[in-house]
Amino acid sequence: MTRDQSIEFVVGRERRLQEVIGASDVEPLLKAAVRAGAAEAVIRNGEGDVLWSERNPAADASITGSKTLYLEGEPVGTLQIKGPGGKEEYLKGIGGLLGETLNAVITSSLKRMLTTEIHTAVVNQSFEELLEINRQLAASEERYRELAESLEIKVQERTEELKRAMAQLLEQEKLASVGRLAAGIAHEINNPLGFVSSNLGTLGKYVARFVATLTTVRQMAESGAMGGEPARRLADTWREQKLDMVLADIDDLMRQSIAGADRVAKIVADLKAFSHVDETGIGEVDLNVEIDKTLNVLASQMPSRSEVVRRYGTLPKFACNPAQLCQVFLNIIQNAIQATGEGLRLEIATSAEEWAIRIEFSDNGPGIPDDIRGHVFEPFFTTRDVGMGTGMGLAVVYDAVRSYGGSVEAVCPPSGGTVFTIKLPLAGR
Repeated sequence: MTRDQSIEFVVGRERRLQEVIGASDVEPLLKAAVRAGAAEAVIRNGEGDVLWSERNPAADASITGSKTLYLEGEPVGTLQIKGPGGKEEYLKGIGGLLGETLNAVITSSLKRMLTTEIHTAVVNQSFEELLEINRQLAASEERYRELAESLEIKVQERTEELKRAMAQLLEQEKLASVGRLAAGIAHEINNPLGFVSSNLGTLGKYVARFVATLTTVRQMAESGAMGGEPARRLADTWREQKLDMVLADIDDLMRQSIAGADRVAKIVADLKAFSHVDETGIGEVDLNVEIDKTLNVLASQMPSRSEVVRRYGTLPKFACNPAQLCQVFLNIIQNAIQATGEGLRLEIATSAEEWAIRIEFSDNGPGIPDDIRGHVFEPFFTTRDVGMGTGMGLAVVYDAVRSYGGSVEAVCPPSGGTVFTIKLPLAGR
């Protein structure tokens, strides 16, 4: 790790083929090869031991072709395709396609393993840093008690330490919130997603070639260009393998797979838009749009039977750090989700007043008891069980809104629920 916490390189131990891919990765591919006409498909490790195999006992296996499997550029195994004589080119095509697919799966799996190792190291390091911050705060508090009555200068010094530590903890909370959201998405998903999307496009082209070849062979058999016995065997195989259904279903399967990859890319894009990872500093934004970005990111966290009602007014552009205000919206909405649970009804209303932008978040939850309502914006105050919350979510909201000269309050109307109202002053008004 470098001083700015970026990863320069990773050195991993040497891995065997069976450590990178498993039966669930390869068996469907081997079965597909047998269904496509191969008599047997076998994967062996570098020592020649059989790891996985699939065979059609009724098929002739008089010829054998092989394809080398690589891991990080080094051969770690082989793919063997066996089949009847006279179909060398056909079996070579199956072996080539299956080999390229397996090598792509191996590469993708290795990248996923390395990504997991990197993420684990980063999480462990962040946890150790938080423990160190907690230890420093505890030590500072103890020293403050000892010196508070007699050493005014020391008290001031320790107070400044606590302020700096609080600011650092607030930043940690902001990053942790984004991290908790990102944990629901495959870490470092963009690289493997690129492989999946690219491979699906290539696979679609290859499948189209197979379909054209199969169709041509069948047409030759039906026209009498192929001898009687081969034509009969082709017809039997075509019927047994249900190739009419397969050919009819291929296009839908490819479209659905590509649509799924596009959906994953949309989720990553929503998270990126929410975090404003490519933006720095102050910019003029439409707060209605920023609220929608936050809702998109939280869509997977919404409990069952949830309803979100948007009552947006026309708002002037507001100069701010958009990532900071997205964090404000996220903390308030998460608070409503955690307090209400199933059946949440969240109403969000925005309007432009004479001198300020007004934003209201109203939920149908249990509300906030009168005796603690005045404490909800205090740092470390939480009503959740130990270990379930830091008590910093609404403190971050208060601190961020106040930094723009605004105000935030929480009220519980007689009808039930809680209403958080934010007012942000407009410059020059």
